[in-house]
Amino acid sequence: MKQGAPALGNPADLLPPSWASIITAWLAEDTPSFDYGGFVVGSAPAEARLLAKSAGVLAGVPFFDEIFNQLGCTVEWQVTEGEQVGVKEKKQCIAIVRGPTRNLLLGERVALNVLARCSGIATKSQSLKTLLENAGYSGILAGTRKTTPGFRIVEKYGMIVGGCDPHRQDLSTMTMLKDNHIWACGSIPNAVTAARAAGGFAIKVEVECQTVTEAHAAINAGADVVMLDNFSPGELKEAAKIIKDQHGRGVRAPLVEVSGGLTEKNVEAYVCPDIDIISTSSIHQGVGHVDFSLKVVPKNVKAEAQQGESAQV
Repeated sequence: MKQGAPALGNPADLLPPSWASIITAWLAEDTPSFDYGGFVVGSAPAEARLLAKSAGVLAGVPFFDEIFNQLGCTVEWQVTEGEQVGVKEKKQCIAIVRGPTRNLLLGERVALNVLARCSGIATKSQSLKTLLENAGYSGILAGTRKTTPGFRIVEKYGMIVGGCDPHRQDLSTMTMLKDNHIWACGSIPNAVTAARAAGGFAIKVEVECQTVTEAHAAINAGADVVMLDNFSPGELKEAAKIIKDQHGRGVRAPLVEVSGGLTEKNVEAYVCPDIDIISTSSIHQGVGHVDFSLKVVPKNVKAEAQQGESAQV
């Protein structure tokens, strides 16, 4: 198992059956009319090399593959998703793409954009998780729902490849009651009771809390998770201990999550044994990209390589 990969299975197996239609839309957006550049190069068979130009965790392979699959091209990977790339070589060749020249270029920018973004998220996720583990944290590091509309599946996928929990996928996945829900309902018990009535036993309920008193109220009303939001490190550790001491630490005990402005610069100060989940959008929002390029092998270079192979035979 590669470092940063999920504990079980292949993350590509998580993708829903409808995900390929998103890629069709991406390709349609990028070439809504005539392909003038494609006319220049034509449809003769060609080969292109995918180069990793900066260091990072490779993520987004299924999206890259499907982009070129829809264009009638094939991808031969030299590395495995979840591996570190671009470390030993400045321009490491990590895949070879083959197909009609025009189609290679049709997919080039769409594929590189997705791969760069997804790999950047995986890299940041793995980096922060490693930092926390080195600080003694053994709980869950999760992302948030602060994702890009229309691109969430890629961003959540990158978190998973990086070894982090993607948190809830959407509003239907679990009920998270934030300050606006509480204010609209009048109280935490009212909000939790309504959430339980609507979601039944199958939907977990999480409540954002600003104080220990609110956390007690949420748990007593039936919340599964309490999120301690925007606490200072000292306040957080004290609050989490009080909650765990009163409501238990067993398998069925409520979970304590901490969130609010957590980054690589400050998150170590929040590490303590009474925190089950650290959630942050810093692993997927505003992160740097891993730099990739796709270079078509010039005809003369390919011809020379083939001649060399023939001479050896």
